[in-house]
Amino acid sequence: MIREPLIFELSDPGKKAFKLPQLDVPQQEGLLESLPVRQDIGDFPEVSEIEVVRHFTRLSQANYCIDIGMYPLGSCTMKYNPKVNEMVAAMSGLAGIHPAAAVDLIQGNLAISHDLEESLKEITGMDAVSLQPSAGAQGELVGMMLIRACLEERGNPRKIVLIPDSAHGTNPSSAHICGYKVQEIKSNEAGTVDMEDLDRMMNEDVAALMVTNPNTLGVFEQDICRITELVHSRGGLVYMDGANMNALMGVSRPGDMGVDVIHLNLHKTFSTPHGGGGPGSGPVGVNSLLEPYLPLPVITKQDSGYAFDFDRPKSIGKVRAFYGNFLVAVKALAYILTLGPEGLKEVAEIAVLNASYIRKCLEGEYHLKYETPTMHECVFDDKFQKLHGVSNLDIAKRLIDYDMHPPTMSFPLIVPGALMIEPTETESKEDLDRFIEAMLAISREAKENPELLKGAPHSSYVRRLDETSAARNPILRWNPENPGKTAGRDRQLK
Repeated sequence: MIREPLIFELSDPGKKAFKLPQLDVPQQEGLLESLPVRQDIGDFPEVSEIEVVRHFTRLSQANYCIDIGMYPLGSCTMKYNPKVNEMVAAMSGLAGIHPAAAVDLIQGNLAISHDLEESLKEITGMDAVSLQPSAGAQGELVGMMLIRACLEERGNPRKIVLIPDSAHGTNPSSAHICGYKVQEIKSNEAGTVDMEDLDRMMNEDVAALMVTNPNTLGVFEQDICRITELVHSRGGLVYMDGANMNALMGVSRPGDMGVDVIHLNLHKTFSTPHGGGGPGSGPVGVNSLLEPYLPLPVITKQDSGYAFDFDRPKSIGKVRAFYGNFLVAVKALAYILTLGPEGLKEVAEIAVLNASYIRKCLEGEYHLKYETPTMHECVFDDKFQKLHGVSNLDIAKRLIDYDMHPPTMSFPLIVPGALMIEPTETESKEDLDRFIEAMLAISREAKENPELLKGAPHSSYVRRLDETSAARNPILRWNPENPGKTAGRDRQLK
């Protein structure tokens, strides 16, 4: 296979993509005298328009995307999103609004935001919602800021946050940024929070428990009500990571479990393509105890219309310059209104059914560290394949040869060699069967021809890279003085 050259390698001096006619408008004297004017761009590629178009079209055809096939990435909820939601968000009155527009000019936009907050309150069972956080990690941070503000007003912010070893990986960072030390709670044999361990660790220094439910093993914390009661009885609060809400919506509500604050990932659960660095949205839902501390401003509905409320003396203040990623909120509301209560429930039920089907079909060929029933995702490991010298990385790379995206790798950390699979509700049985057949075929190959997997992928656009060297010595730019050391040159196919 011939690799695609870099755009810099297509460059020839003097080539132009287009040429404008000679300017026939008199130049305004003095207009640019105070500004630096760049005459050229050093080392910029000189290519024709057709070369540019064909180059980036070929690159786009080499990309894998949800419109091509399944993304089984566990914990990420990479599902197909209806195109009608994208069309709604592209409407000029929504996409073209200026972030600093006057309130009386954005009444429709505020109505959308307010309706979404009300919908998320109903879905989560919380008393209030803020759409401000721009992603899940910021939602976590805001949740912990709300808890700290509440405890500070009580007179003691406390020192420690408890986090199960099955929680999402960004939870400890959010706690640390808020000034807390983190202590880890070990999972029991079922892969859930060990109640005895929690009982022992929950003392007057603990500010909060950060729990992911379902956790990163895909296991529902069946003792969640006992957990929240225990934490509350000793003066602590409970934050729930809602990144796995895709398994719960329409079925159960965190507010009914005694949770004090939860964040949601609109860009995972509620229809925005996840990945590529954004856009995201991580709104937080809170109970009445934490509502006074929500970020400014808060959207309110009055007789005269919608308004921003800044008069909230206990608020933690602004957490971003403008009010959230609005178009993500638009898509989320479109998704919710299209499906309705029964549709949202069906989403969760089918997501759990699909993951359970994959688990049942692969059990025996791939090892399960925890045999507890799972929900929207299942976590296998490479224990059986390791007997033949094959690792989870080899399995993932071989899946590429079957024209499939690999699952999440080596996470959660409590499962060495993890293969974390989440099919979501959008995959048909035919698509699930294709994935299952590929995984079973790879299991057979690991026994019969392990070297085939160790050299995979064999048919992809780019062959296996030296990931360790790439991480330790990343080369991310074109160097015209030494083109042989560019990332493109280093990635020539074998």
